[in-house]
Amino acid sequence: MRQLYTLAVAILFAGTVIAQNNLEFTIDEVIELAKEQSPEGIQAKHSFRASYWQYRSYKAGFLPSLVFSATAPNFSRAMTAVQQGDGTYLYRQDYSNRLSGALNIEQNVPLTGGQFSIGSNLSRTDIFGENGYVQYLSSPLSMTYSQSLFGLNSLKWDKKIEPLRYEEAKKRYLRAVENVAINAIRYFFNLAEAQQRVAIAEFNRTNTDSLYKIAKGRYNIGTIGENDMLQSELNYMNACATLNDATLNLASSKNRLRSFLGFNESVDISIIIPEDAPTLDIDVEKVMELAKENSPDLLGYERQLIEAKRNVASAKSSRGFSADLYLQFGLDQRSGTNESSGTIADAYKKPGDMERIQLGLRIPILDWGRGKGRVKMAQSNEELAKVQVQQAITDFEQDVILQVNQYNMQAEQYRITTKADTIARKRYDVSMQRYLTDKIDITEMNNAQNDRDNARLRSVSALRNYWTYYFTIRQLTLYDLIGKKPLETDYDKLIE
Repeated sequence: MRQLYTLAVAILFAGTVIAQNNLEFTIDEVIELAKEQSPEGIQAKHSFRASYWQYRSYKAGFLPSLVFSATAPNFSRAMTAVQQGDGTYLYRQDYSNRLSGALNIEQNVPLTGGQFSIGSNLSRTDIFGENGYVQYLSSPLSMTYSQSLFGLNSLKWDKKIEPLRYEEAKKRYLRAVENVAINAIRYFFNLAEAQQRVAIAEFNRTNTDSLYKIAKGRYNIGTIGENDMLQSELNYMNACATLNDATLNLASSKNRLRSFLGFNESVDISIIIPEDAPTLDIDVEKVMELAKENSPDLLGYERQLIEAKRNVASAKSSRGFSADLYLQFGLDQRSGTNESSGTIADAYKKPGDMERIQLGLRIPILDWGRGKGRVKMAQSNEELAKVQVQQAITDFEQDVILQVNQYNMQAEQYRITTKADTIARKRYDVSMQRYLTDKIDITEMNNAQNDRDNARLRSVSALRNYWTYYFTIRQLTLYDLIGKKPLETDYDKLIE
């Protein structure tokens, strides 16, 4: 990278700039600066980071987690029934407080969508009053498994969707970076055109001034009429006005590029216009193959179809019969009775076996067609997604063909405008010599000047279009056609 580029980066971060320094950048340097420090480039990085942490969250769902839960306090004042010896109940008001804590290792089971956990818990119950007591209940070790028997296995669907979503995010970041490059090209050539207009305006002002002085001399000796002399004076005035307008436009274009690159107003920048463009003959079939292989849109379409299938499966699973299974095995022990208090140590002495089996059922009998409606709606959305994706793929292919044709045509257009620029300058030089020797009038001289100026601006415009179309194809294919390699980046560095 050129020394001026390194200097510009140092200026940005140090914040100390000598205002009169004019930093010159090539088109490659502007693109690299834009990718690294422009607001759009930074936004693309943060967008990818959000996708990365979403993917990390998904991956963490398959790893065991350690969870501590507690309830403190759990105070109650309520009427309770106490059974007497004769079988009758005596109601009394009790004051109690319950403290509990549990430590569990939980693991999701992707194959079934259930959850397995191993844990230990301890609770203490305080009964206040004249006959108060303290009880402890411990479960030193318990193993629990919970499972929805007919429900949607969201983990199975996540394994299909989330890796696709993350790969899509990677490619969308690369495409966002290429979009930054396209915007950088736009600002670059806005400034390039403004610089050219100022250069042309300065040249024309100097020449029209000289031509006006020559015209006055000729008018004084009677070789030209007053009309030609006045036309020369008008040309000079118009050249001065054009220069003023071009200078203002140049300042505006500098400000826009400076802001886009993240520089402050103390930095004065200019750009070096490329003198040529690489000659590439891009094959439509090759570009189509690369675009289908690398496009984030196609990954997005695939993900959308899977999500539509998941929604159908979810609607079907929630429509009819459902059952939830809960199994728990382990050890437990109680310390203390309804008449005497216990200790924590007693709650861990000789624990006994503990088993719990619970099966919960849900059987919809009458839902007025809501379940069926949800399934039909999900199926309809799936069919709609298929149609939309197919149409999007067709539009995508047509866009690739259009962009390749535009690029190849623009490459030829640039060669034509470059040659026309050379011819127009030669014609102007010839016309100037003929005017100085009084072989043509001021009108023909003005025509040659206008043709030269327009040819130069058309050449810059053609170069702008060339690079815009080239980077648009790079954006579609995520492939460097000049370097002949896929676009890559260090994703680990992006999340630092």
